[in-house]
Amino acid sequence: MFDDFIACAEYLIGKKYTSPSHLAIEGGSNGGLLMGAALTQRPDLFRAVVSHVGIYDMLRVELFPNGAFNVTEFGTVKDPEQFRALYAYSPYHHVVDGVKYPAVLMLTGDNDGRVDPANSRKMTARLQAATGSPYPVLLRTSSASGHGFGSSLDEVIAQGTDVFAFLSDQLGVRPETKAKN
Repeated sequence: MFDDFIACAEYLIGKKYTSPSHLAIEGGSNGGLLMGAALTQRPDLFRAVVSHVGIYDMLRVELFPNGAFNVTEFGTVKDPEQFRALYAYSPYHHVVDGVKYPAVLMLTGDNDGRVDPANSRKMTARLQAATGSPYPVLLRTSSASGHGFGSSLDEVIAQGTDVFAFLSDQLGVRPETKAKN
């Protein structure tokens, strides 16, 4: 999955449909894990990353309250072969000091029963400490949301507004102004 996603970005850039300075990616839940992996494996491909409620520390995921349910999908650190596979793509464990990471916005909810908000908090802190770029690494935490479902319409709108504002700012999108006659 990660290799395919990165290959798609490389294809779009290679065919000149876009460039790394104009490419933003966004995903949530397992897509948040994908954003973390893409961000740490190929930070040079993206200008901005938005990641909602992702799992970023694959070596500790099974210790969280909902983590036992993820073992059938991801594997367990208790098996040496599965440990190596989990470590190979665990975003948190592949953040490197001094790397020029793109702008990052991570979103989490205090009431997320599926992915512990500590994942986003920990990953954000690590990226903030490590990045060698001038771009922001931000965390948006909401006390009024969880894993997406069950959030009020007001919260969904507020999150969407913040995501669009972040992406517009980072990609240099400016409103069109009409000339006065």
